Amino acid sequence: MTTTDHLIRPHGGELVDRTGERPDDVEALEQITLTSRELSDLDMLASGALSPLEGFMSREDYEHVVEEMRLGSGLPWALPVCLAVDEAPRGDRVALADETGRPLAVLDVRESFEYDKQHEAEQCFRTTDAEHPGVARLYGQKPLYLAGRVTVFERAEPSFPELALDPVDTRRTFAERGWRRVVGFQTRNPIHRAHEYLTKVALETVDGLLIHPLVGETKSDDVPVATRVECYRLLVDGYYPADRVLVAAFPAAMRYAGPREAIWHAICRKNYGCSHFIVGRDHAGVGSYYGSYDAQLIFDDFSPHELDIEPMFFEHTFWCTTCGAMASAKTCPHPAEQHVFLSGTKVREMLEAGELPPVEFSRPEVAAALIEAYRS
Repeated sequence: MTTTDHLIRPHGGELVDRTGERPDDVEALEQITLTSRELSDLDMLASGALSPLEGFMSREDYEHVVEEMRLGSGLPWALPVCLAVDEAPRGDRVALADETGRPLAVLDVRESFEYDKQHEAEQCFRTTDAEHPGVARLYGQKPLYLAGRVTVFERAEPSFPELALDPVDTRRTFAERGWRRVVGFQTRNPIHRAHEYLTKVALETVDGLLIHPLVGETKSDDVPVATRVECYRLLVDGYYPADRVLVAAFPAAMRYAGPREAIWHAICRKNYGCSHFIVGRDHAGVGSYYGSYDAQLIFDDFSPHELDIEPMFFEHTFWCTTCGAMASAKTCPHPAEQHVFLSGTKVREMLEAGELPPVEFSRPEVAAALIEAYRS
């Protein structure tokens, strides 16, 4: 049996497992229907991706996280993981169901409590603007949070079964490959040359790379997940060493919380066995709500090594025609007119017109897959 003892320990010390047997009385229990984001959180609670959480947050944990980015125990944690309900349940156990009414789990009710949506928005998203997608979702939630430990007896069907690796699975794979130092890369977009560059720079310093695309709910105008996954496959098959890279799905939903979400993403990847985590420009950002490097600066709110997982910070990268290579402001002395830079709007316009962006911006295989997706 492969031992994973040499890998970074899960957040809080132990990998939580909240899977269990289906109770005989589940059909008789009061039932709560979860949103797609809550379903993602439930699945991550089941697998231990949200260790040390064993269920939806108590008032104590919630308030400490909102105010201090810590659980009640003092352990760092950046974002609420909560279940919103209209009213407190009548019994001490409830069934949790998907949108079709299928029961997936039971929750042992600990408490229900009111919360201040505007205050949570201000603290966690740094804005109360309802145009922010994360704030808009928060404002649309039900008025109470229901706390309690969960037992999941039926896991959600994964969108990409071949990529559906739980923390215990990624840790086993890392150990089998002899990896000790592993860098995680969060993405909700296709990987273009800039992302390829920074993942490869990071890979130069560690044993392996986990490309961990988020496959939960995103904004409607984000690139569809199926298209993104195809782009990851094309890029990894053609441009990365197979024995140094693992691609797996991260089942979380996007919160678009910028700096706080960068911390949350790092902690989750620690549970998957990553010792390092890439934080680039505007990590988990949206619009102009966050500064370009706020998601890096927030790591200074914690003592050195307190999170245990080590962030790897990267500036905006580009192709420099004079250098003849990928570079950043840290390594390139040449003026901006020598840099190949395309805005997201310009890239979309080119793809919609069936035009390949320059090879200095995107690998042709990736661009071709995106063009096909736009055409269809």
